[in-house]
Amino acid sequence: MEKLYEEVIKEIELLIRDGYIKPGDKLPSIRTLSERFQCSINTIIKAYSEMEKAHRIYSVPKSGYFLVGGRQIEATTNDGIIDFSSAGPDKWNMPYREYQHCMNQAIELYKEDMFQYSEPLGLSALRFQLSKQLQELQVFAPVERIAVVSGSQQALDIFVSLPFPNDKTEICIEQPTHFSMIESILTRGINAIGIEVTAQGIDLDLLEHIFRERPIKFFYTVSRFQNPTGFSYSNKEKEKIVKLARKYDVYIIEDDYMGDLDTRKKADPMFAYDPSGRVLYTKSFSKVLLPGLRLGVAVLPEALLEPFTKAKFAADVHTPVITQGALEVYLQSGMYKAHIEGLRKIYKRKGSILNRSFRAHLPLGVTFTGANSGFYSTIQLPLKSKAEHLVNALKKKNILVQNATGMYLPRYKKENVIRLSVSQIEEKKIEEGIRRIGVEIDKHIRSAKKFSR
Repeated sequence: MEKLYEEVIKEIELLIRDGYIKPGDKLPSIRTLSERFQCSINTIIKAYSEMEKAHRIYSVPKSGYFLVGGRQIEATTNDGIIDFSSAGPDKWNMPYREYQHCMNQAIELYKEDMFQYSEPLGLSALRFQLSKQLQELQVFAPVERIAVVSGSQQALDIFVSLPFPNDKTEICIEQPTHFSMIESILTRGINAIGIEVTAQGIDLDLLEHIFRERPIKFFYTVSRFQNPTGFSYSNKEKEKIVKLARKYDVYIIEDDYMGDLDTRKKADPMFAYDPSGRVLYTKSFSKVLLPGLRLGVAVLPEALLEPFTKAKFAADVHTPVITQGALEVYLQSGMYKAHIEGLRKIYKRKGSILNRSFRAHLPLGVTFTGANSGFYSTIQLPLKSKAEHLVNALKKKNILVQNATGMYLPRYKKENVIRLSVSQIEEKKIEEGIRRIGVEIDKHIRSAKKFSR
């Protein structure tokens, strides 16, 4: 026989399903529900307690209970614009209200700490929570080797300029890669050797040749959902790369900024194949939480702990205490796990739509990468076509895409690649956007052929 508190839960779930209670909304008070169901207050408390355990709702002291989920933002047409250029998190599914709750708790927890400087490598309580959370990704590291950073880019920027134990001076880097890493290398004047990432990945024989012939300090790789190609290495490829790094005394900087979104249950990071310190692991929370928080984590080898700590202190003394404290609360409460599970489904679904759309609407001879990631992908145009011209033409048609030219080191530059992201596009708009991109690409190809005659 169904218990009364279970009836209450069913009733609330129906209200949620029918849209009467939306993510972030306050639920009816305990007293109100007690009167509606003509039951004791303890029955309602039990119902809310069970829903809270299931991460469906959360409580705010003296305020009541709220539905877990991102704040609902009214979808706007932006004058018909379909934006494939913005690459932030899905704004309809960000945990604004929950994180506000965590920020409030952090202020209470760490109000005394705001009047003094904190630990350069991060709050010990947060580092403990990060150590537990990273285990979900098969990254097993003691708290002492974990550093909290102001976005993973801060860690990457420090690594670029920091001397490494192998005393080598050059960097091997995937091409293309994200703008900020390119800028870190160029502004430091460091010699970088590029290796091309295609839809099939990288040439491992060429990588070995580079490791053998060049004084490579580290190989920088985005091992899952690479930016901009969306490529993810297989476990076999990851293990092979780690073996090559060991053989030629090269370190690996593994940027696993979106590893949480990987739906492949047995997919391991490179770190899992050498947790001793050969692989330096970094991860960002910008793409799955709120970019403005600027929070990331790095797992360091013991040999780099002291120099990294000094460099981090010189850069910003420490990452803001309150944002660290809020992430600690968010991780400890189980909210992060529930949020990630929802995002995985969203991005996988968007990736499937994107993949079908590419195959249906791109002209023959036009190649693409990463459609299954649901976050980043590229379209490579025929060699005579310029990405800049296509970007400008699409903009006039209210379609925004990113010219990927700036994502290459100067000597490896390609001018016929565009980057797309479906992270901030409503699912119903993806196929129409790709269809219109396909039409415009076809026009440019025909125009280029006509001009070359």
